[in-house]
Amino acid sequence: MTNSRRGRSASAEDVAKLAGVSRASVSRVFSDQGNVARETREKILQAANELGYQVNFLAQGLNRKRSQLIGVVVARLSDPFRSSLLEGLLSEIQRKGYQALVTEVRDANELEMTIRRFTQFRVSGVVVTSGQPPADLVKECVQHNIPVVGINRHMDIPDVDFVCSDNKMAASLVAEQFTRCGCKSIGWLNYKESTWSGINRGEMFYQVMTEKGVCDESDLLQITAEMDGYEGGRQAAHRFCEQGKRVDGIFCANAQLACGFLDGMRENGFDAPANFHIIGFDNTPQTAQYSYRLTTIHQDVSETAKRVLSCLETRGQDPHIVQSIEEIPVKLVIRNTSPNFEPTMIRAK
Repeated sequence: MTNSRRGRSASAEDVAKLAGVSRASVSRVFSDQGNVARETREKILQAANELGYQVNFLAQGLNRKRSQLIGVVVARLSDPFRSSLLEGLLSEIQRKGYQALVTEVRDANELEMTIRRFTQFRVSGVVVTSGQPPADLVKECVQHNIPVVGINRHMDIPDVDFVCSDNKMAASLVAEQFTRCGCKSIGWLNYKESTWSGINRGEMFYQVMTEKGVCDESDLLQITAEMDGYEGGRQAAHRFCEQGKRVDGIFCANAQLACGFLDGMRENGFDAPANFHIIGFDNTPQTAQYSYRLTTIHQDVSETAKRVLSCLETRGQDPHIVQSIEEIPVKLVIRNTSPNFEPTMIRAK
């Protein structure tokens, strides 16, 4: 709305004059910094509403070298978990009084455009949600003193913080569940060129299974899908059966692989939990559907988003603090594909 008396947008000074307060008081109210008496606050908000005053966060950011924008780098939003993670981040970003500048980086040209956009808008921080975040983008942001946080990804770059689900805790929960169910032959399903998080989940699973004495590392069956997603899991199940392999417990790197593998096994005459147990990772809405009812590891999206914003704000105050790597606790959601009883060993036809 425009200040009709002046033919231009209302300014903070206009609000101060109409409310009969100082310009500093208006700034404190709209930046949510410092104490302002309730009566004074109400006068300022009433004057702002009457004038149609809107805070120009971009101009404010230019004045203090930072805007109220948070850059969010995403990839493959067709993945249900990535979509839910983005939704959680956007909600927390807005709750903290920022706005999100979301971009997807797929090639070098988009990388260059993203770096330029983030630096031009003087973003207050950058969140990298992609499984394999572009290291050049991260390094460039650090050089511009822009705080960066990576999610479910660890990179050896100083002054960058990371928030990850606790993959060792997840592995322990799965190992305990397979032990309770009497599973002896255990498999791990991932896909070629997996993300850091997928690889780390597998490493933690192998480590925990051997530490707990469930089985030796050599006894763990590695099942590799040619591609990620539902179809990758489905095709992996068909190859598994064609090769005559056997297993009674399967842990999957993500939910889509698990659902695809389950359907592929069904197409070959095997089903969970009658013939084998299968546990996924992510707890996406699809996993709760009746046709799957997949036992799965649940990642806390809300807590992840809160920790991410906390890391950004902390590093924004002190760019040289020690790198923070925060692990978010996970939990096992038990459904139909791995209840607490022993399966009948599957065998290839």
